[in-house]
Amino acid sequence: MGTIVVTGAAGFVGANIVKGLNQRGITDIIAVDNLSRAEKFPNLVDCEIADYFDKGEFLERLQAGLWDGDIDAILHQGACSDTMETDGRYMMENNFRYSVSLLDYCQEVEVPLLYASSAAVYGGSTVFKESRANEKPLNIYGYSKFLFDQIVRRRMAEGLTAQVAGFRYFNVYGPCESHKGRMASVAFHNFNEFRASGKVRLFEGWDGYGNGEQRRDFVSVEDVAKVNLYFLDHPEQSGVINLGTGRAQAFNDVAGAVVNACRVHDGKAPLSLEQIRAEGLIEYVPFPDSLKGKYQSYTQADIGDLRAARYEEAFLDVETGVGRYVSTLLGST
Repeated sequence: MGTIVVTGAAGFVGANIVKGLNQRGITDIIAVDNLSRAEKFPNLVDCEIADYFDKGEFLERLQAGLWDGDIDAILHQGACSDTMETDGRYMMENNFRYSVSLLDYCQEVEVPLLYASSAAVYGGSTVFKESRANEKPLNIYGYSKFLFDQIVRRRMAEGLTAQVAGFRYFNVYGPCESHKGRMASVAFHNFNEFRASGKVRLFEGWDGYGNGEQRRDFVSVEDVAKVNLYFLDHPEQSGVINLGTGRAQAFNDVAGAVVNACRVHDGKAPLSLEQIRAEGLIEYVPFPDSLKGKYQSYTQADIGDLRAARYEEAFLDVETGVGRYVSTLLGST
């Protein structure tokens, strides 16, 4: 195998993909990222890469033909993923236009492009199936991903010269996300709250859901990396595809998995959700007025297209995946 490019390599999903490639013995990896904020670099310390380039310098060298004939695939994970970002010009340049430039290059030289889309494209929808009718982004981040997906679909209809596969990540959690701050996963924030205060705070009921019973499709970054590598192995598979577990689980399940993983680590027996509540280990706080009407109370990926691409592996459930993640967090503290 020739050189593999991973953009966003120092980020959450990117770093896990690099580690997954390393586990296969692949080290001829060009890591691309923006380290103007350097707190992400530890994610690459235990990785083996061949070179590193800033995202701007990489694109210039790529378009100049520096690696023509040497690159086997580009796994494009780099993006601004802050759903609260309000600078639309920056978001569209960073997420949309950069992606189009990579797509143009990959189609010109016939190199596979695997890229990160997002479940944020569904926004206000209640149906999470890869169809234009269900795509209703509510923020500029979601729109930047949505628009690139539309470009990909148009190119697919015109005929591709090489594989293009985009993955709509649902609620991803797992190692290498600590730099994400407020955009880190629920599991990460629950863990830090519990270790700091001895309890996890969740929202009270709203929108027809009970306390902590709002439900999301929580997917381990371990599974996200596996799916990316599966498509790397199957260049005949293209499309814009949901990447979730196909199973919605309650925020209570995440909190319970965090609490029990910490208890087991401390030599205590795990508890049922009812026992956790009875001991005051979960505290329910009022649902913020500012989020009413802007909050997804339920997401669940339709993974029919992923299964149709013959990806057959089972996904980790919250109890297993979050438990494993918390063990990792405890091992690093």
